Amino acid sequence: MSTGADTGLKAALRGSVRAFCALTIGAAANFNAALPATAQGRISIISDAETEAMLREYSDPVFMAAGIDPAAVKIHLVNNNTLNAFVTNGQQLFVHTGLITVVDTPAELIGVIAHETGHMAGGHLVKRREEFESINMPVIASMILGVGAIAAGQGDAGMALIMGSQHIATRSLLAFTREQEASADQAGATFLQRSAQSGKGMLDLFSSMRDQELLTTNRQDPYARSHPMSGARLSALEDRVKTSPYYEKRDSPERVHQFKMVQAKLFGFLDDPSVTFNRYPASDRSDYALYARSVAYHRTGQLDKALAELEPLIANLPDNPYVWEVKGQIYFESGKVPESIAAYRRSVELKPGDEQLHLGLGRALLAREGTESTQEAIRHLQKATQSGEEAFGYYQLSIAYGKLDNIGMAELSTAQYYDALGAIGEAKSHAIRAQKLLDSASPEWLRAQDIAIQQPPQRG
Repeated sequence: MSTGADTGLKAALRGSVRAFCALTIGAAANFNAALPATAQGRISIISDAETEAMLREYSDPVFMAAGIDPAAVKIHLVNNNTLNAFVTNGQQLFVHTGLITVVDTPAELIGVIAHETGHMAGGHLVKRREEFESINMPVIASMILGVGAIAAGQGDAGMALIMGSQHIATRSLLAFTREQEASADQAGATFLQRSAQSGKGMLDLFSSMRDQELLTTNRQDPYARSHPMSGARLSALEDRVKTSPYYEKRDSPERVHQFKMVQAKLFGFLDDPSVTFNRYPASDRSDYALYARSVAYHRTGQLDKALAELEPLIANLPDNPYVWEVKGQIYFESGKVPESIAAYRRSVELKPGDEQLHLGLGRALLAREGTESTQEAIRHLQKATQSGEEAFGYYQLSIAYGKLDNIGMAELSTAQYYDALGAIGEAKSHAIRAQKLLDSASPEWLRAQDIAIQQPPQRG
């Protein structure tokens, strides 16, 4: 697990920013055109194989219950300590790290995912935009009339027209939003029941959000502000959830353990180490405490102590690929490449289908000198980029091919890197160079052509 500051490299999905590693903090990305008001601005997207695997495990059954293809939904992890989650156009789900670390149970986190899936399945983003547009035109017309009245010397009447139109628009939009939130509640509860899960976690969390509304605005969680919880809405959700035959179903001990491990990792990487040591004192010998303290010691440069915490955890969980991944990262960032390779290799053996684990091993192999090591690195980096979304993997591939003097493939990998970042101009330039060096009958030449002939996205 490492941070973007450690690698100095940033990699992005189209429209978001991802950087490499078990936990990697990416550069900020501007989502102003796509995000709700509570999420607008520059946000930091992070990447963590363990956390993302957990979110997938939680989300996919809900998506399927909603009739949504899980493969079509992109899940992004936002480095923000506030309790929040939101969806954007194009079936994109954003989950704040604060949501994961603040909620008490997996069921509460799944409840939020179910609610957001309700928005996605209901097409609420499109409907909200349409509603805004339908409200906006009358408001503009009234404001023009108001300005005209003021210009004609009827100042009071003009101001009344302007203020009245804004007030009506606000009330209309809020009423529409409340209706959508209640609809997403009911849909989410339905999806949970269809997937044989309890909605009690959703109800418990939303009940606590009702208490949040008693706080001043600057002390409320963003989720509470953007999802106003009326008494009627909460009552309707309670009625729906309690009628489910799965209401009393609880999270399994295995799921709770997985959830607490992810929380511990996020605390270890994102909190100040002193806070982590206070949260998980040395007397706490739980798996979660060992995990968090190992990361915190690593972040303070204390390799021996980090490994001393990690070794009993590996003894307890010898088949957990993500603990081995963290060990690989700790060794790699401490300059111990051979030990890093061994740990990463074990993580890949335990979960060979995880692209990010292959990325970690590929990067470590690339740091070791020798043609054989570089060739093996390429094999793992190719697996790491199979989905076409891991820009950092393409960056590493370009370095690996360059080390082997395969300039055509290095240019293609660089083109794919920029393409994944959404930098179409740079991508096309490198793709054209790649075409000149690759066999025109090869699949690689065709991939370069696809990048070279693409058009920049239309901006509306």
